[in-house]
Amino acid sequence: MSAFFGPLEPDGRVPPHQQTRVAAFLVSAHGALARQFAIALPAKFDAAWQTELNAQFYRESEIVSLLMRATTWVPDLALGPMATSWEMAWLPTPIEGMADHAHVQAIQLATLAHAMHAGVRPAALLPTEAKADDPFVFALRRIEFESSRLLQAQILYLKGPDLAPFRDTVSAALERRHGEVRRLWREALDSIDISLANDTKP
Repeated sequence: MSAFFGPLEPDGRVPPHQQTRVAAFLVSAHGALARQFAIALPAKFDAAWQTELNAQFYRESEIVSLLMRATTWVPDLALGPMATSWEMAWLPTPIEGMADHAHVQAIQLATLAHAMHAGVRPAALLPTEAKADDPFVFALRRIEFESSRLLQAQILYLKGPDLAPFRDTVSAALERRHGEVRRLWREALDSIDISLANDTKP
Protein backbone atom coordinates (compact mmCIF):
# COMPACT_ATOMS: atom_id res chain seq x y z
CA MET A 1 0.00 0.00 0.00
CA SER A 2 1.08 3.56 -0.69
CA ALA A 3 -0.06 6.91 0.71
CA PHE A 4 -0.20 8.33 -2.83
CA PHE A 5 -1.63 7.61 -6.26
CA GLY A 6 0.49 5.36 -8.39
CA PRO A 7 2.50 3.87 -9.84
CA LEU A 8 1.92 6.79 -12.20
CA GLU A 9 1.59 6.40 -15.95
CA PRO A 10 4.81 7.01 -17.96
CA ASP A 11 3.63 10.55 -18.73
CA GLY A 12 3.04 11.32 -15.03
CA ARG A 13 -0.74 10.89 -15.06
CA VAL A 14 -2.71 9.16 -12.32
CA PRO A 15 -3.76 5.63 -13.41
CA PRO A 16 -7.29 5.71 -14.87
CA HIS A 17 -8.64 3.03 -12.52
CA GLN A 18 -7.56 5.12 -9.53
CA GLN A 19 -9.00 8.26 -11.11
CA THR A 20 -12.30 6.47 -11.67
CA ARG A 21 -12.67 5.11 -8.15
CA VAL A 22 -11.73 8.38 -6.40
CA ALA A 23 -13.77 10.56 -8.76
CA ALA A 24 -16.80 8.28 -8.36
CA PHE A 25 -16.63 8.69 -4.57
CA LEU A 26 -16.29 12.47 -4.84
CA VAL A 27 -19.07 12.79 -7.44
CA SER A 28 -21.36 10.72 -5.24
CA ALA A 29 -20.66 12.80 -2.13
CA HIS A 30 -20.66 16.25 -3.70
CA GLY A 31 -23.60 15.33 -5.92
CA ALA A 32 -25.58 14.35 -2.82
CA LEU A 33 -24.66 17.64 -1.18
CA ALA A 34 -25.74 19.59 -4.27
CA ARG A 35 -29.10 17.80 -4.35
CA GLN A 36 -29.70 18.34 -0.65
CA PHE A 37 -28.74 22.01 -0.85
CA ALA A 38 -31.15 22.44 -3.77
CA ILE A 39 -33.98 20.89 -1.73
CA ALA A 40 -33.11 22.98 1.33
CA LEU A 41 -33.22 26.28 -0.58
CA PRO A 42 -36.30 28.23 0.53
CA ALA A 43 -38.40 30.18 -1.95
CA LYS A 44 -37.59 33.29 0.07
CA PHE A 45 -34.72 33.90 2.46
CA ASP A 46 -35.89 34.73 5.98
CA ALA A 47 -32.48 34.53 7.69
CA ALA A 48 -28.99 35.59 6.71
CA TRP A 49 -27.56 32.07 7.07
CA GLN A 50 -29.96 30.81 4.38
CA THR A 51 -28.15 32.83 1.72
CA GLU A 52 -25.13 30.60 2.23
CA LEU A 53 -27.19 27.59 1.13
CA ASN A 54 -27.45 29.15 -2.32
CA ALA A 55 -23.70 29.68 -2.62
CA GLN A 56 -22.91 26.18 -1.39
CA PHE A 57 -25.37 24.62 -3.83
CA TYR A 58 -23.55 26.16 -6.78
CA ARG A 59 -20.10 25.30 -5.42
CA GLU A 60 -21.02 21.63 -4.98
CA SER A 61 -22.52 21.53 -8.49
CA GLU A 62 -19.33 23.01 -9.92
CA ILE A 63 -17.21 20.35 -8.20
CA VAL A 64 -19.31 17.57 -9.74
CA SER A 65 -19.18 19.17 -13.19
CA LEU A 66 -15.41 19.61 -12.96
CA LEU A 67 -14.81 15.99 -11.97
CA MET A 68 -17.08 14.59 -14.66
CA ARG A 69 -15.03 16.32 -17.35
CA ALA A 70 -11.52 16.11 -15.88
CA THR A 71 -11.52 12.40 -14.99
CA THR A 72 -10.31 9.67 -17.32
CA TRP A 73 -13.12 7.19 -16.72
CA VAL A 74 -12.74 3.44 -17.21
CA PRO A 75 -15.19 0.56 -16.56
CA ASP A 76 -15.23 -0.46 -12.89
CA LEU A 77 -17.48 -3.39 -11.98
CA ALA A 78 -16.99 -2.84 -8.25
CA LEU A 79 -18.55 0.62 -8.37
CA GLY A 80 -22.15 -0.64 -8.36
CA PRO A 81 -22.31 -1.93 -4.78
CA MET A 82 -19.83 0.69 -3.55
CA ALA A 83 -21.85 3.58 -4.97
CA THR A 84 -25.02 2.14 -3.44
CA SER A 85 -23.43 2.12 0.02
CA TRP A 86 -22.18 5.68 -0.48
CA GLU A 87 -25.56 7.01 -1.58
CA MET A 88 -27.25 5.41 1.42
CA ALA A 89 -24.67 6.98 3.75
CA TRP A 90 -25.30 10.52 2.46
CA LEU A 91 -29.00 10.43 3.32
CA PRO A 92 -30.11 12.78 6.11
CA THR A 93 -29.97 11.28 9.61
CA PRO A 94 -32.38 12.10 12.45
CA ILE A 95 -31.35 14.74 14.99
CA GLU A 96 -33.03 14.32 18.34
CA GLY A 97 -34.16 17.21 20.51
CA MET A 98 -34.80 19.81 17.81
CA ALA A 99 -38.24 20.84 16.58
CA ASP A 100 -37.24 23.53 14.04
CA HIS A 101 -37.31 21.68 10.70
CA ALA A 102 -35.33 24.36 8.88
CA HIS A 103 -32.50 24.17 11.41
CA VAL A 104 -32.55 20.35 11.48
CA GLN A 105 -32.24 20.26 7.69
CA ALA A 106 -29.44 22.83 7.73
CA ILE A 107 -27.55 20.98 10.48
CA GLN A 108 -27.81 17.69 8.61
CA LEU A 109 -26.37 19.37 5.54
CA ALA A 110 -23.69 21.32 7.36
CA THR A 111 -22.41 18.29 9.28
CA LEU A 112 -22.18 16.18 6.12
CA ALA A 113 -20.51 19.00 4.21
CA HIS A 114 -18.11 19.70 7.09
CA ALA A 115 -17.14 16.02 7.25
CA MET A 116 -16.55 15.89 3.49
CA HIS A 117 -14.59 19.14 3.19
CA ALA A 118 -12.49 18.59 6.30
CA GLY A 119 -11.98 14.84 6.14
CA VAL A 120 -11.60 14.10 2.42
CA ARG A 121 -8.46 15.68 0.95
CA PRO A 122 -7.89 14.08 -2.47
CA ALA A 123 -5.08 16.45 -3.49
CA ALA A 124 -3.01 15.07 -0.60
CA LEU A 125 -2.85 11.77 -2.52
CA LEU A 126 -0.94 13.36 -5.40
CA PRO A 127 2.79 12.50 -5.47
CA THR A 128 5.18 15.34 -6.26
CA GLU A 129 5.95 13.84 -9.67
CA ALA A 130 2.31 13.88 -10.81
CA LYS A 131 1.81 15.77 -14.09
CA ALA A 132 0.90 19.29 -12.97
CA ASP A 133 -1.10 20.23 -16.07
CA ASP A 134 -3.16 17.04 -16.13
CA PRO A 135 -6.87 17.94 -15.85
CA PHE A 136 -7.47 15.39 -13.08
CA VAL A 137 -4.56 16.69 -11.01
CA PHE A 138 -5.74 20.26 -11.49
CA ALA A 139 -9.31 19.26 -10.56
CA LEU A 140 -8.25 17.67 -7.26
CA ARG A 141 -6.22 20.73 -6.31
CA ARG A 142 -9.09 23.01 -7.22
CA ILE A 143 -11.51 20.94 -5.14
CA GLU A 144 -9.24 21.15 -2.12
CA PHE A 145 -9.01 24.92 -2.51
CA GLU A 146 -12.79 25.26 -2.74
CA SER A 147 -13.27 22.87 0.19
CA SER A 148 -11.23 25.08 2.50
CA ARG A 149 -13.43 28.06 1.59
CA LEU A 150 -16.69 26.13 2.03
CA LEU A 151 -15.50 24.73 5.33
CA GLN A 152 -15.25 28.19 6.86
CA ALA A 153 -18.93 28.88 6.19
CA GLN A 154 -19.95 25.54 7.72
CA ILE A 155 -17.87 26.25 10.84
CA LEU A 156 -19.44 29.69 11.24
CA TYR A 157 -22.94 28.21 11.02
CA LEU A 158 -22.34 25.21 13.28
CA LYS A 159 -20.67 27.39 15.93
CA GLY A 160 -23.06 30.30 15.50
CA PRO A 161 -25.35 31.75 18.19
CA ASP A 162 -28.50 30.24 16.64
CA LEU A 163 -27.29 26.76 17.57
CA ALA A 164 -25.82 27.62 20.99
CA PRO A 165 -28.69 25.92 22.88
CA PHE A 166 -28.08 22.71 20.91
CA ARG A 167 -24.28 22.62 21.06
CA ASP A 168 -24.02 19.06 22.44
CA THR A 169 -26.53 17.73 19.91
CA VAL A 170 -24.72 19.39 17.02
CA SER A 171 -21.33 18.15 18.22
CA ALA A 172 -22.60 14.58 18.45
CA ALA A 173 -24.12 14.74 14.96
CA LEU A 174 -20.88 16.19 13.56
CA GLU A 175 -18.76 13.48 15.19
CA ARG A 176 -20.98 10.74 13.75
CA ARG A 177 -20.74 12.20 10.27
CA HIS A 178 -16.98 12.56 10.43
CA GLY A 179 -16.58 8.94 11.48
CA GLU A 180 -18.84 7.68 8.71
CA VAL A 181 -17.24 9.74 5.95
CA ARG A 182 -13.75 8.86 7.13
CA ARG A 183 -14.59 5.14 7.10
CA LEU A 184 -16.07 5.20 3.58
CA TRP A 185 -13.20 7.29 2.21
CA ARG A 186 -10.63 4.95 3.75
CA GLU A 187 -12.42 1.89 2.31
CA ALA A 188 -12.54 3.45 -1.17
CA LEU A 189 -8.80 4.16 -1.04
CA ASP A 190 -7.96 0.74 0.38
CA SER A 191 -9.69 -0.80 -2.64
CA ILE A 192 -7.13 0.83 -4.96
CA ASP A 193 -4.10 0.14 -2.75
CA ILE A 194 -3.88 3.58 -1.17
CA SER A 195 -3.55 3.90 2.60
CA LEU A 196 -4.34 7.12 4.41
CA ALA A 197 -1.20 8.35 6.16
CA ASN A 198 -1.47 8.61 9.95
CA ASP A 199 -5.04 7.33 9.90
CA THR A 200 -5.39 5.49 13.17
CA LYS A 201 -9.07 6.15 13.81
CA PRO A 202 -11.61 3.32 13.45
